[in-house]
Formats: sequence, C-alpha cells, structure tokens
Amino acid sequence: MKSKKDYKIAIVIGTRAELIKTFPVMIELKKRNTDYYFIHTGQHSLGDLCEKFGVKKPDTILYEEPKKTSRFNSKNIKAGLWVVSLIKKIRSELRTLPNLRYVLYHGDTMTTASAAIGSSKMLNPFKKYKSVHLEAGLRSFNNFEPFPEELFRRITGKFSNVLIAVSDCSVDNLKNLKKKRIICYGNTIIDSAYQALELAKKQKIKRLDKKDFGLVTVHRHENLVSRTRMEKIIGILSEINIPTYFAVHDNTLEKLEKFGLLEKLKSLKNVKLIKPMDYVSFIYQVSECNLIVCDGGSMQEESLIFAKPCVILRYSTERPEGLETNFQFLSKLNIEESSKKIKEYLNPKFKIKSYKNPYGEKGLSKKIVEFLVR
Repeated sequence: MKSKKDYKIAIVIGTRAELIKTFPVMIELKKRNTDYYFIHTGQHSLGDLCEKFGVKKPDTILYEEPKKTSRFNSKNIKAGLWVVSLIKKIRSELRTLPNLRYVLYHGDTMTTASAAIGSSKMLNPFKKYKSVHLEAGLRSFNNFEPFPEELFRRITGKFSNVLIAVSDCSVDNLKNLKKKRIICYGNTIIDSAYQALELAKKQKIKRLDKKDFGLVTVHRHENLVSRTRMEKIIGILSEINIPTYFAVHDNTLEKLEKFGLLEKLKSLKNVKLIKPMDYVSFIYQVSECNLIVCDGGSMQEESLIFAKPCVILRYSTERPEGLETNFQFLSKLNIEESSKKIKEYLNPKFKIKSYKNPYGEKGLSKKIVEFLVR
C-alpha cells in the first residue's frame, strides 16, 4: 500500500460534475505514472463513475455517500453547517499528506469552496503546497444568478493560490485578485466530452430519435424555486416543433409537482419526459441532437464543442463567450423572443457561422498535468 508520504498531489471531488470534468486530468496523471490522493467529500453519490471513466476509486471518503444522487436539495438548511464541518475535515486530511505540492479542486460547488478554504494559507499558515482551482474565472456578476455557485466562485478565487482559467474572458475576471498565479489553459470539459463520446461509440449507444430532436435539462435553483419561471420555461418548450427529450432530475420533478405544472408539461405533444442519463449516453445525445434548451453551464460549453444551437433558460450567464456566436441565445425567459430563436435555429437554411471555441482544444488536460508534475 502506498504511504501517505509519497503523495505530492491531492484531488478533492464532491460531485458527479466535478469528477466528469476532472477525470481527463486523472487519466493523464495515470499515464505518467504519477499517483494522486483522491479525496471524495461525499456531497454526491459517484456511483460507478470512477469505473466508467477508468480512474481509481477515492482513497478516502469524508462523509458517507448519500443514498439519493445528492446530499442536499434547495430546502436543506443543514448545508451551511455541513460546509463548516467539511472545511475542518479537508484540512485535517491534507495534514496527513506531508509532502504535498498541489491540492486540486474543480468548479463552483460546496465542495469546491470548502476545499479552497480548507487548504488555504489562512487555515494552514505553514503549508508548503499550492492550492489549485480548475475552471477559475467564470463570473455572471450577479450573486443570485446562478445561486449559490456565483458566491462559491468568488470565495474559491480568494482562497486559492493558482487559478487555472478557462478563457481570455475569465482571465480578465480574475485580474483584480492580487498575488495569484493565473494560467489560461482552457476548460477540461473539452477533453471530457470527446473522451466520453469515444466511450459512447464503443458502447454503440443509439440516438433518442431517428429524426431531428431536441434535448432539454432544467435544474438551476433560481428556476426551480419560482413557479413563474417554471411556467415561462414550459411556455418556451411549447414552441419547439420537433421531438424533444426532457431529462428530468428528481428535484425538478418535485418542483413541477409542487407547483401543479407537471401535467401541463406532459401535455406538450412534442416533449417527452425521460430519466437522467449517465454522462457517456448524454454526451452522445448532445452530439446528435439538433437543439439544446438548458439552464446549466456545462451544456452551454457542450453546445460550443459540438456546434449545437442552444437556448439558455436564464437571465444571465457566467459563460458569455458563446453568446458571441450565432447559435447561443440567452432567453431571459422571454417566450416570444425564444420562439423566434427556436424557429431560426430549426430552419433548414440556418447555418452556424465559423467560430473558434473560446474554451480551447482537445488535449488541454496534458498541459495542466505538465504544470503539476514539472
């Protein structure tokens, strides 16, 4: 068994999304025979994702994985107390690794902010390692859109030593932070998506529909807590005239039922509700679909990777780069304007103009690993 003294890199992960966007870095470390200490906070149940992506299982799990997919929902008032406890646990675990050089964490979750604080100079004044934030610099400049992710991003930026930014725009967003090392490598989701697509092809996953189809997800807190917003979202979905598959998360279904909107959604003739897919299956459908309608950030990035028209169900976005193309639209939940864009995007004459992906190209995970192991 490997001694804790031998680990020079620790990776802290709590959610499925964090693992999805970090596994290419983990694979690259494995290729270079560089082991890492994998800390899972237990925020989400990772299920069999590690096995699917070909990465090792966590070396330690700080909290038992929840039986449901996520430990918390929007009503859970214990989340704040859990974060305080998690910070202490992360700090204690890192102190058992005396020869660390880097602590790596990703994204904008409770785990991300906790890892940044728990590994910070403030709580570890004599530390020798550097804390590294993957996917740094995303900003909507609205603390409530998305909430609480925008707050977690700001907290993480302040407590991290190295900020690996995803785009030129994100670098600009970080320039007000003093004494930070800012590096722009791009977004690891590019490697994640292409590697997942390769797995999907090997598994011979089938399309959701033989003809043109749309793909929908809705899970943002600020949408789910508002009946008015959810009604507008259903209104936008009613404007889609091709078969559209809505991957419904548990918390989304719960809110639709609470607001009495589930039957209204089910009545839309072109919308079919389906269970959430695993990432490999989902990425294949993204690569094959004709329209994306979403409120999440990752699908905006995947829209750019696979050049798929995207209607964003939000009032503001921390990923404005895609809005400079001719195939991403920030709806602000305006049904009439969204309807116009949907018709434009689904018109056979619509063509995507040439663009350069602002989040980089395949292989950027190698650059991140080169930085970590040099």
